[in-house]
Amino acid sequence: MPNTAYDQFKEHEGKRYTGMKIGRGHKWKYDAGNWSEKKVTPDKWEFQYSVVKRRKGRAPEGSGAPVGTAYNWYILAHQVVTKLDANSYTTEMAGMKYKLAHKRADKTTWSASERAQRKRLVQILRGMIAELERQEPAAPAPRRPEPVAASIPRKASRHRVRPVRRHRRAATPSVRRSRAAAR
Repeated sequence: MPNTAYDQFKEHEGKRYTGMKIGRGHKWKYDAGNWSEKKVTPDKWEFQYSVVKRRKGRAPEGSGAPVGTAYNWYILAHQVVTKLDANSYTTEMAGMKYKLAHKRADKTTWSASERAQRKRLVQILRGMIAELERQEPAAPAPRRPEPVAASIPRKASRHRVRPVRRHRRAATPSVRRSRAAAR
């Protein structure tokens, strides 16, 4: 039987697992990392991020996974980015990460085959879709007023923009005809 609390079997919703207890957490500090992205379609980007993350504070002696343990996580996240200046943005990201598999430090294989990991990922994504469909739709964003066209000085433009005029005369004969037809 494993000797650390991390490796001891625990139970959640009828399933056994090892690792950190449900409800526990920790904070990480990320070194300056590399985020590269490439636009694939008008609203789809591929990205890659690599960095060393470090525990904020110290891990208790004998806790956690042994050195060399690896994890395959799938992350679903929402990122909000705000431009500060020509070269700077703030970024906030919140979401969920799901463990698809792990590889123990003393093993050369993952805890689940590629096929099993793909099957688990499909299950996760279907669950997320079902959860989103159950949620109430968000209130529509307030409509922004249409921008008012700036007046263009006549000298600045060769073409004058004339307002569309609706003539009363054009409507009057049809009104008269319909009244006459009604008699």
